Amino acid sequence: MRRIFGYECRRLLCNKFFFGILLVLLAYGWQVLRSVTILGVSHTAPFSPWSFGDYLSRLLPLLWLGALFFLTFFTSSGARRAAALTGAAPVDPRLYALVRCAAALTGTGLLVLACLAGAAVSYGRYFGWYGWGELLAPAAVALLPPLVFALGSGWLLGRIRPWLVYVWMAVPFVCAALPLPAALGLWNGTFFTGYPLTLDALDPAFTVPAAVMLAQCGLLAAGVALLALRPGRTRPS
Repeated sequence: MRRIFGYECRRLLCNKFFFGILLVLLAYGWQVLRSVTILGVSHTAPFSPWSFGDYLSRLLPLLWLGALFFLTFFTSSGARRAAALTGAAPVDPRLYALVRCAAALTGTGLLVLACLAGAAVSYGRYFGWYGWGELLAPAAVALLPPLVFALGSGWLLGRIRPWLVYVWMAVPFVCAALPLPAALGLWNGTFFTGYPLTLDALDPAFTVPAAVMLAQCGLLAAGVALLALRPGRTRPS
């Protein structure tokens, strides 16, 4: 399985798409840091959890798109035809699917690390600030549930119809344009800019309301459950 995992990782990471999305993420992230984050959001410091969370929320649609593009390597028509050959190998199909999901998760994790590294360089360069322990919570809340859900739901949709993965890529962009309820504010970026203004403090500590946390935990649980589903027979493309 280690060899299969290594092969799938090389296939995902050693291609033009990975380097293309990586460059787009770094370029867009740097623009957000220089034009928005550096000013601070909702009267908070540029390196506050709220400003950092806003930065991540703006990059989330691109990270979602990247995660789903990784899945297209496994759900495309060509990959489904090749599955007839891999299915004849003495490997548990469930385990093989999990290895592929792990490779997609690894690629997504590398994109996330690139975004975090961009923020680290910016904070260190402009403010000499390195208190990254304070930013772990907003990073986990903002990115972990939606990206795990993206991989789980995308994996399921891709096994039904490959083209559904491409349609699913538009979800965060649509959500960003919708007036979602407060519990789903992380989906349209309003949580990190709006909620601090409701707290009775100038630069409030990072807190997450119960409704928002419940929504994120539900999203994470759904993503994990979808990733753990036993691969079934897929419909012909």
